[in-house]
Amino acid sequence: MTETTRFPDVMLLAAGLGTRMRPITESTPKPLIPVAGVPLIERVMGNAKAEGARRFIANAHHHADQVLAHFGGLLKVSREDELLGTGGGVKRALPMLHSDPFLVMNTDAFWPAGTDAPLARMIARYRDEAEIVLLCVHPRDATGFARSHDFCLSPQGLVTRDYGAPVIYGGVALLGKSLFDNMPDGAFSLYDLFEQCLDRETLFGMALNAPWFHVGDPQALAEAEKLLS
Repeated sequence: MTETTRFPDVMLLAAGLGTRMRPITESTPKPLIPVAGVPLIERVMGNAKAEGARRFIANAHHHADQVLAHFGGLLKVSREDELLGTGGGVKRALPMLHSDPFLVMNTDAFWPAGTDAPLARMIARYRDEAEIVLLCVHPRDATGFARSHDFCLSPQGLVTRDYGAPVIYGGVALLGKSLFDNMPDGAFSLYDLFEQCLDRETLFGMALNAPWFHVGDPQALAEAEKLLS
């Protein structure tokens, strides 16, 4: 890391339309949907704040004014007139991010407050050979995730396609700005960067030691609220 005394800035991915959550998202942006009384985005920010995060930037498209109004100017917002995807949205917001590396956090996945502090482990793992560090979740700890797994995690902490324990991408990535140098200005996915680093064997992971909730549809929302009550 280039800044050893400062917690990385956090980029919150909040621009998605949340089509699988309709009709709920027709009047409310997905990040503001409450889970057991607490909006998704606040649960995610709470996880980061608990470990020292102080500066947050969010991209917004659907009901962007509601996101701005909810935080009363305390959150920097990168507006997207057209959806730029997870990667394109981050690249658009790079001038607003002061730290390098920085964290990217999905706003539809979280772990219960106080159950783990994985971000510090991710930051400690970010060394010369690691271009990206992902938060990884063991399937046994996941709620609301349909696929069996996304990647595998080797005993050495290297993320691979087929060697190691099956894991789910937990919606948090620590990465540097230079990875975006050769990426297009339009829409693209962060997974494009993950794939590049997989090929270079510079994609590392850190496992979450806590329950993990992905709220992608009304059924997952109901299940999360039941388990958190």
